[in-house]
Amino acid sequence: MSKTITAVLLSLVLILSFGLSGCSSSATTSGSSAKNKSITVWFFGDQPQPFQKLVKKFQKQSGIQVNVQAIPWANAHDKLLTAIASKSGPDVITMGTSWMPEFVKAGALADLTPYIKDNPNLKQSNFFKGSVATAEYNGKYYGAPWYVDTRVLFYRTDLLKKVGYSSAPKTWNELLDAATKLSKRGKGYYGLTIDPKEQSTAFMFARQNGSNLIENGKAQFNQPAFVGAINYMNQFIKQGATPKTDLGIDLTQSFGGKGIVPMFISGSWNINTINTTIPDVKGKWATAVLPKGKVNNKSILGGADLTIFQYSKNKANSAKLINYLSGTRAQMDWLKISTDVPAVTAAWENKALKDDPLYKTFGEQAKTAEPLPLVPQFEQIAQNELASWEKIYRSGADVQKTMDAFNSSSQKLLDQK
Repeated sequence: MSKTITAVLLSLVLILSFGLSGCSSSATTSGSSAKNKSITVWFFGDQPQPFQKLVKKFQKQSGIQVNVQAIPWANAHDKLLTAIASKSGPDVITMGTSWMPEFVKAGALADLTPYIKDNPNLKQSNFFKGSVATAEYNGKYYGAPWYVDTRVLFYRTDLLKKVGYSSAPKTWNELLDAATKLSKRGKGYYGLTIDPKEQSTAFMFARQNGSNLIENGKAQFNQPAFVGAINYMNQFIKQGATPKTDLGIDLTQSFGGKGIVPMFISGSWNINTINTTIPDVKGKWATAVLPKGKVNNKSILGGADLTIFQYSKNKANSAKLINYLSGTRAQMDWLKISTDVPAVTAAWENKALKDDPLYKTFGEQAKTAEPLPLVPQFEQIAQNELASWEKIYRSGADVQKTMDAFNSSSQKLLDQK
């Protein structure tokens, strides 16, 4: 009998506790406590465990449950389109910066501006200028920069010294000269990798040569600045300083040992890759900001933004999560977990970044880095550029004529509404 009474009393306590918590929550959020104390994050990628680890402290501090759902990149685009059509989906999305224009235009993302007052870590001034540019459209602010992806020069210090360079090449002329000299070491040796599948390279070099890429909706890909950059890239091919195709070997083989290709342009993730898989080059390599072209040495800037789904019913708590993830401590925690470098500029004052010359380079490069053109059509434009570049480096197609055709096809895409 006493067990029955105890069970009944316990049930009543639980019911009353649930009801009171519901009343308390409704005073600060727009819906029922059960909903508003739980938010769903779509994490683009195959491994959600690092992100789940990152948000544990937030859950403990806030009492807000964070449900992380991994969405493989191959399925992410279609999954988002389905969510928009049904007006039902996640609360927070870890959105790749290159997708921002398309999904802002589609009305998928909420403006973060109303939430900045209560969540000061969301202020645009906290982030790299180029990162903020990926999230601002028509005076609204659709995503807080989360991490940045910029590109710098990786190089073998020991091998560069052998061809007369005690430090990294600082200009286009020096880069071509060093790469050419390194390629003269013997058959099968090169100086610099130009990844034939990397869609940002030509646009990055073109900006360094003074191209604005797209001006007032008009493609500039057959103008002298852009054509000059393609001709510059092609010189590496013609002089044998860069392989025409993927060598079919990994970084351990190409950058390690004798250094088949002792220079390449890439992102921060390769710091960890080199340190953990190529121990024989310890103390023999470094990173440097990109060599300066005719006008500047700007790199591209990508990464991810933290966004709120327009149809979320939990926007206030979603903003709290993004505010937490935009704090310097969370940014540094994410670096340790993932090797993605922070978008928050204050995080770069941390000794782990400030005193590490390999990472410090990325902070310097990110100060002036810019995203690729923020137009929905750019993904297709970039793919078309790779096809055009392949005609040039593989088949020897005329650069100007090829760029004329590429510019024409790009303009047709840009003219589509």
